[in-house]
Amino acid sequence: MVKRLARPLGGMLHRVLLSLRDLTPIVLVIAFFQIIVLQQPFPNLWNVMFGLLCVVGGLSLFMQGLEYGLFPLGETLAQGFARKGSLLALLTFAFCLGFGATVAEPALIAIADEAARVASEAEAIANSEAARSSYAFNLRMVVAFSVGGAVLLGVLRILKGWPIHRLIIGGYVLVTLMTLMAPPEIVGIAYDSGGVTTSTMTVPLVTALGVGLATTIRGRNPLVDGFGIIALASLTPMACVMAYGMLA
Repeated sequence: MVKRLARPLGGMLHRVLLSLRDLTPIVLVIAFFQIIVLQQPFPNLWNVMFGLLCVVGGLSLFMQGLEYGLFPLGETLAQGFARKGSLLALLTFAFCLGFGATVAEPALIAIADEAARVASEAEAIANSEAARSSYAFNLRMVVAFSVGGAVLLGVLRILKGWPIHRLIIGGYVLVTLMTLMAPPEIVGIAYDSGGVTTSTMTVPLVTALGVGLATTIRGRNPLVDGFGIIALASLTPMACVMAYGMLA
């Protein structure tokens, strides 16, 4: 029992040290500009210090959770579906994984709510709670469905051995053309929607899925074929949100 706990606790301490190392540059930058450039004291210094400790602890716990939970789980599921040999089950799982992880993405929830608020203030939608809620929900659903489709496409790419650069180049050509035709007020939201999908919930699960699948399939290289799904997951929401804007 003691040996079982020793490894996770040792790993957690290592994660805390790594988090402190990673956060030190941004802390130094903020402190430099606050103290040297602005020459102002930190407002609520003790609250800021407590917040930084919470960030270090939260980041350490999150990274430890990825290492011990999400990455192994994603790879195990991918390998299990690949060994089962059911293409329909694998593609359904890929879509549901992308959709579910994106719907739960905190960054997407935040940007959808902010977009709804700004749209109501600009009188693009009715200035009511129901209209804002509907706008934010529809935006989240469009992005979630597009990411689900992107993960499905990424799994197909691994299975078929399609070159990733052709899909990416073709996708960005499409996004560029749609940018010229879409309403200006939806373009910025579309581009931001592509960015927020590659955040805390989506990246670990989708990356683990791709690597686990490429590891299982004979003739596939996990380093070459296992990655690239995240690029598709950030690309497709741009096109789908702009298409939604043009239709709506």
